[in-house]
Amino acid sequence: MNDETNREIEYDPLIELMARFENVKAADAAADPFAGLSVEERLKKHIVDGIKKNLEADLDEARAARSPLSIINDVLLDGMKTVGELFGAGKMQLPFVLQSAEVMKASVRHLEPFMEKSDGDAKGSMLIATVAGDVHDIGKNLVDIILTNNGYRVVNIGIKQPINAILDQAKAHDCRVIGLSGLLVKSTLVMRDNLLEMNARGLHDYPVILGGAALTRAYVEQDLRALYNGRVFYAQDAFEGLALMGKLCGDDAQVEEEPPAVPRATSHRLGDTPPDLYVFDGAKSDVRTDAPVPALPFYGARRHTKFDVFELYKYVNPIALFRGQWQFRRQEGMDNKAFDAWLEENARPVFERMQRELASVLKPRVKWGYFWCQSEGNDLIAYHEDARTERCRFRFPRQSTDRRLCLADFFRSVESGVMDVVGFHIVTVGSEVSEHERRLFAAGDYQNYLYIHGMGVETAEALAEYWHRQIRLEMGIADQEPDQMRLLFSAKYHGARYSFGYPACPNLEDQRMLMDLLQPQDIGVELSEECMLVPEQSTSAIIVHHPDAKYFNIR
Repeated sequence: MNDETNREIEYDPLIELMARFENVKAADAAADPFAGLSVEERLKKHIVDGIKKNLEADLDEARAARSPLSIINDVLLDGMKTVGELFGAGKMQLPFVLQSAEVMKASVRHLEPFMEKSDGDAKGSMLIATVAGDVHDIGKNLVDIILTNNGYRVVNIGIKQPINAILDQAKAHDCRVIGLSGLLVKSTLVMRDNLLEMNARGLHDYPVILGGAALTRAYVEQDLRALYNGRVFYAQDAFEGLALMGKLCGDDAQVEEEPPAVPRATSHRLGDTPPDLYVFDGAKSDVRTDAPVPALPFYGARRHTKFDVFELYKYVNPIALFRGQWQFRRQEGMDNKAFDAWLEENARPVFERMQRELASVLKPRVKWGYFWCQSEGNDLIAYHEDARTERCRFRFPRQSTDRRLCLADFFRSVESGVMDVVGFHIVTVGSEVSEHERRLFAAGDYQNYLYIHGMGVETAEALAEYWHRQIRLEMGIADQEPDQMRLLFSAKYHGARYSFGYPACPNLEDQRMLMDLLQPQDIGVELSEECMLVPEQSTSAIIVHHPDAKYFNIR
């Protein structure tokens, strides 16, 4: 033992530590953020900051001087107005907006027993639905949350709603406005048909607000506004819908509307792939035709149902989850580095909590398989096990410009005489997470509803990414595997997977053939009448082994 380690300690460590902090003033951790505020100011702070602690006591105190209706309209809704302004200015994140909405809902629930029946009159009313064939409801439900908690009456009739049900329920509930939502490109066509049906029935007195990921402002405000005999508006998000409702249902019930534009002469219906792009005119792309064909791992379909969900979580793309699903946005004055640090501090802990909470809820399952195939023009032919008899035929669109790419070009042709191999998969994390979401929404737990919905969607995508890697291993094309997840998310590997409904293979009806090939009913996946996978947290893909296969748009 040397002198350094054997020397005696000549000071008291506790006294030394105390001396270091003798001039530091400790922050009062118990400081009351509501101290010194009037009851009205406290209630607004409850709303804006999303604080439920002592909420009921402050509401009861306010009732001594105000009616429940006055508390809601003059105090709480003023707080929600501030929330909307902060969100619009980029100073408040959507998950915290939903936290404020939770407090608003809890406040109204507490005040309802003390209200006269006539006190329940709303500022206006909307019938809201996801259109026929579309199972997505997150966007619609966010509109419901924001409108309801800003004083409007919302009749939310759910997903996959045909126009008859929409109009019948709007009449039955005496709604002033109809809101239609949908995520799919095909849903924009359903919206168009709904407006035409309302014209035919003479029901164009209803103002209609449209929203959804596949819609564009130009499509609604030019094409659809030109064909609907009433008023139709585009809402990019829930707060734009809120602003429109304020104008449509206010005292003057007026809203500025540009005159209908004449539809563009070259415009086809949004989302339609022009029919001539499916017709093979003999001019193919420059995709090389001599790419090696892997050995067929097995013919037909198999399933896998045993997964370590925490291993799958490693394949969740945090950018898609934090920024896409949870809609965290860079705040004013933040550079990218500061925003990334903010996400690590604020979004990462939520992600870790969701992993634990959903570990027993998510039920990952996969059905996948391999089939003999060849291309013929724009078609991909899948064969029976004898590698001679045609089983089904997929027809893909071809670019009219650029390289004139078509998905069929990545496979050996009938003329080549060489039999090729194509893979398919369908993955799901089960219906249980959707059921869990619905319970949270009904209970007013809006923030967790958003978090869990996003987590379910992105875990399904993570499962697809994970299983695509297993397929590359089985096909013997795992020669370019990236060593970083961000490169995996950028598809920096051999081949590609293409999901039905996206540009290279936009025809959702093709999933009927996919269902026949893979028979995924034994993993709990079915097809809706509009050829969408059910449950919602599921995804399908065609797996292309060609080394030059990359994503491309059709135009």
